[in-house]
Amino acid sequence: MTEATQDIQALAKGGRTNFFGFVLRLGGTAPFLFIAGQFYGVEAMGRYASALVIVELSAQLCALGQRRGLAQRLSEDPRAAAHVIADGLLMTLMLSAAVAAMLFLFPAPMFPSGQYSEYDKYLPIAIVANALTDVALAALAYSYNIAATVRARSLVEPWVQTLSAVLFLWLAPEGGLALSYIVAKFAAALVAFVPLFRSVGLPRQWRPHPLRIGRLALLSFPLAGADLVEWGTRKLDIAILGFLTTPTAVGVYFAAQQVASLPQKLKTSFEPILGPVITRNLKEGNLAAIAAQVRQVGFWIIAVQAGIALALAIPGTDVMRLVGKDFVGGTGALSFLMIAEVVAATAVVSEAALVYVARMPNLAISLATIALQAVLTFVGIELVRDLGYNDKFQAAAAACALALSLGAASLAKAGLLGRILGESVNNWRWPVIWAAAPAVLVGWATQQIAPWWLSLLVGLPAILLTYGWVIWYRGFGPEDRVIFRRNVGKAPEDLEGAAT
Repeated sequence: MTEATQDIQALAKGGRTNFFGFVLRLGGTAPFLFIAGQFYGVEAMGRYASALVIVELSAQLCALGQRRGLAQRLSEDPRAAAHVIADGLLMTLMLSAAVAAMLFLFPAPMFPSGQYSEYDKYLPIAIVANALTDVALAALAYSYNIAATVRARSLVEPWVQTLSAVLFLWLAPEGGLALSYIVAKFAAALVAFVPLFRSVGLPRQWRPHPLRIGRLALLSFPLAGADLVEWGTRKLDIAILGFLTTPTAVGVYFAAQQVASLPQKLKTSFEPILGPVITRNLKEGNLAAIAAQVRQVGFWIIAVQAGIALALAIPGTDVMRLVGKDFVGGTGALSFLMIAEVVAATAVVSEAALVYVARMPNLAISLATIALQAVLTFVGIELVRDLGYNDKFQAAAAACALALSLGAASLAKAGLLGRILGESVNNWRWPVIWAAAPAVLVGWATQQIAPWWLSLLVGLPAILLTYGWVIWYRGFGPEDRVIFRRNVGKAPEDLEGAAT
């Protein structure tokens, strides 16, 4: 089996595992949104969402880009893997502990409305667990262990949060959302570190050195900036809504974003498996293989995400009604957020390579993206407000701004990577539209069914099946179907086609 074949096999295996993870995460996230919306209320969700912007921003910063940078260090550093990983964990631990302590002592940035419970102040503790888990999972992904990410992020984390939220309804209802989040992050950390220690062992005879850790922080800064900006595009809208609108609007937007973020996990979870493949091909100077891998993974992500987006957006009113009657007004925001996830796929897979071949230009594009989003969000909210629409329309305007800015980022990053590699990295294919058209018709027909819960129960799988049938027979070639075949090695001719 050639190296190109092995790369496609690894990417396909990661894709299958992550699709299974998406199903698991959907099963855990949906009940949490229902419990949070029905029992804690829209305003409590709004305060919780505003606090998470700062908490998760801090966790991203403290990981210092190691979700992708660790793969490159492990491939280049001659020391034992356990020592390289220990350096990264120590750096993240020191940063996250310091930031968590600051936010605990000065919680005002997490709560722009000034309202929070005594339990909410403990949210920064989760920063330490979240950042360390990212590093541990990146280390496991270097050896192609994607199952650990699925277990930690898609199984344990959402289900522990859901069950904890139920428990805290009786123990501490005023702080149940915050406490359930903290418990879930530490549970995910435990699930990540157990296989890490089993695979690489303890860092025996390892001695931390301030200069080495400091140099590591400096080298990681460009990656950290790119990660921070990419993540910030998904949270800037909540931050702006928190300052310009009401907690109700933030709560509605947050619920829509949680639904829309489910397909987002499909593309972000490809990053750990793409990192080792890309770094090895860079080392060998095989730029054509990198372009082929970016095109292939990009199409896989777009094809699957488009189907999921249609299935959730067409019956969007019914989906939001599941969270609570106060959230139905978030249907517009949900639709724009789904569009944003599809158009962002090209930017994400292009960035997976750009962080290694053009770190600073990639960071510049990311900064321009978030600046564009900020301007569009402010303009959109003010325009909707001047027209006399309510705060739920303002939430939709913020989602539209996100979709436009991510679309611009995809064009810019794909163009830059294509010029560097000397190969096109365009992953768009028109069969996605051919598959979407009948799915929309089926979705419209199922929306005529009453009552609404039966329409949702029938419509969602009908849309997925219609889209899936057309894309499989009219959009997927033999190389694309590799992702759904467990024993990839039995079809070498297909794999060679995918690699070339």
